[in-house]
Amino acid sequence: MRRYGKHTDEDDIRTRPNRKGNRPRTSIRPKHEDASEGMVLTVDRGRLTCLVDGRAVMAMKARELGRKAAVVGDRVALVGDLSGAKDTLARIVRIEERRSVLRRTADDDDPFERVVVANADQLAIVTALADPEPRPRLIDRCLVAAYDGGLDPFLVMTKSDLAPPDKLLELYGALDIPYVVTSREELDDGNAADRVRAHLDGKITAFVGHSGVGKTTLVNALVPEDRRRTTGEVNVVTGRGRHTTTSALALPLRDADGWVVDTPGVRSFGLAHIDPSRVIHAFPDLEPGTEGCPRACSHDERDCALDEWVADGHADPSRLYSLRRLLATRDRREGD
Repeated sequence: MRRYGKHTDEDDIRTRPNRKGNRPRTSIRPKHEDASEGMVLTVDRGRLTCLVDGRAVMAMKARELGRKAAVVGDRVALVGDLSGAKDTLARIVRIEERRSVLRRTADDDDPFERVVVANADQLAIVTALADPEPRPRLIDRCLVAAYDGGLDPFLVMTKSDLAPPDKLLELYGALDIPYVVTSREELDDGNAADRVRAHLDGKITAFVGHSGVGKTTLVNALVPEDRRRTTGEVNVVTGRGRHTTTSALALPLRDADGWVVDTPGVRSFGLAHIDPSRVIHAFPDLEPGTEGCPRACSHDERDCALDEWVADGHADPSRLYSLRRLLATRDRREGD
């Protein structure tokens, strides 16, 4: 049965009214070509503080981004009120491609990875030489995450007045990782900050370490204008400190072209997301020797070609030992 006549026009067609009074949905999304570029400084309960043209702007993520989350260090495109005035809110409409990413999982059985920092150039791994005791397995895990994510690592060893650094230096010497050794006195008088700052100029550096090692104290010395609450006391029973940094925060270095990203203290660093085949890229002296390896070689088996590569003098045996120790850390807990 014909509902309309032969000569109907749009006025004759019945339409259902939109009860909400808003525009109908469309799959066509705006391109936001006029959006301004910014950098995420910190994230707090769905609100993101971004640096836009030298001023801090509060923003929220646009719904069109779906489940994609922005993290500290991300370069983002923003629209809306970018004045930075109190009670104003901009909108993040695009997250630019990341050139590096530091990720971790809660443990090795957790399939959900957490992005800690994006676009950092290097990872400063802070560890105390005593009180609390150093945890080499945790350091190994941080190194694997750095190599996998495209960050250059370096070590900051604190509290050298309580114990010498020789053991750790011997353990990581074959990796040729830059390092700085500091004492409590040097942290107090600023000498430690000056020596660490020499590694930071012109770079975005994420600081990571378990609680009680003096990480936040060091960050406060590097950026005294934006002091964070210092690290809590070390628990005499567990040998671990209390978390005092609860969210990652990017801070500009004074008198230098660089950024420091202070991250919450970690008690575990899961590597469930890590593809072991990518770790070899951090060993350019060993990587050519993998051409003769069997498919899906773990680099720690009988037919691994790296043994012959090292035996022929192409690389130092200590480098192969370090590679295999780092790869094996996915199968061990930090305290083992």
